[in-house]
Amino acid sequence: MIELTVYSRDGCHLCELMLEEIARLYGARVRVTVLDVDSRDDWRQLYGLKVPVLSHMDREICFGRLDTAAMRAVLTA
Repeated sequence: MIELTVYSRDGCHLCELMLEEIARLYGARVRVTVLDVDSRDDWRQLYGLKVPVLSHMDREICFGRLDTAAMRAVLTA
């Protein structure tokens, strides 16, 4: 199982859309942890307007919208 992190913000429509797409496309192959960027100053400064940000092993995969090519690279690595 691939561990992913989505840096999100409460009420963010793009964040909700990315999470839905991940669930629909990758289902049981991934486990997603959602972290609120506004809960820590360093996350807010780092990711602020970029949310949602999808990462794997502290490496940013994509932000704003799900990049399926980048996800494919993570899943096949």
